[in-house]
Amino acid sequence: MNLHQFKFVQEAVRRNLNLTEAAKALHTSQPGVSKAIIELEEELGVEIFARHGKRLKRVTEPGQHVLASIELIMREVGNLRRIGEQFSAQDSGTLSIATTHTQARYVLPVPVAKLREAYPKVNVSLHQGSPDQVARMVIDEIAEIGIATESLADYAELVTMPCYEWQHVLVLPKGHPLAEKERISLEDLANEPIITYHPSFTGRTRIDHAFAQKKLTPRIALEAIDSDVIKTYVRLGLGVGIVAEMAVRDDSNADLVVRPMGHIFGVNIARVAFKRSAYLRNFVFKFAELLSDRLDRNLIAKALSGHNQDYEL
Repeated sequence: MNLHQFKFVQEAVRRNLNLTEAAKALHTSQPGVSKAIIELEEELGVEIFARHGKRLKRVTEPGQHVLASIELIMREVGNLRRIGEQFSAQDSGTLSIATTHTQARYVLPVPVAKLREAYPKVNVSLHQGSPDQVARMVIDEIAEIGIATESLADYAELVTMPCYEWQHVLVLPKGHPLAEKERISLEDLANEPIITYHPSFTGRTRIDHAFAQKKLTPRIALEAIDSDVIKTYVRLGLGVGIVAEMAVRDDSNADLVVRPMGHIFGVNIARVAFKRSAYLRNFVFKFAELLSDRLDRNLIAKALSGHNQDYEL
């Protein structure tokens, strides 16, 4: 057996058992992928996949155990490569970060700049997506570190750690009637057209949950993944906006009235995620420390070597 066979099995599963798509992803031929998988099954003496004709239909029970071992082997192969990179180039390489738009736009610029100052030979590659996509990019080793508020703690393959807390704020055009209220209630918001995040982004689940608890139905006028887009439509008068507080910290929001909404929607926790048992290079630890004073190398190393995927501080 060899690593190519393991890669073919992994990719077949990632591509929903579509061998044509797996072959495209691996830049090889579909018959070559099929043959390699069959040869591995013959050597192991078990069927990894149940078939209907030549098509793969599902992963068998012994195949599930084989997949678990392949995941472990390929993870350690990746770690071996990173160990080699670490000791051949202590202060250079590429840091791949998976994150959401809000984190990339409002949170990461300062720590990225400080990392580049500390490690001038390190390049940074930002991959943006939904929280679930962020998790998958870390699991699939497209990124070494993931940062998001939603979803990260839901994956057993990841170790996640709290990074910082934040709350939602209400943004209003100047002159809006709610701008004069000292304390805005959920009932007040239920009467307004609301512009806020798409359901899978930036703590939106807390917003929905707050309305559901009060048996209120919010009037969602527009959903977006970009805080700047939300603020633009608020300025145009389409409704009141609910955004993350870090999206209103600069001077470009002087034309908007901002009201904290933590008393209604609670506190959100942004988290960092690493693939379990991953080998991290020095500058990955450094970047995590720059993200939050809650994180340090020893704490992260301890979490990566442990058995719980979700660490609290």
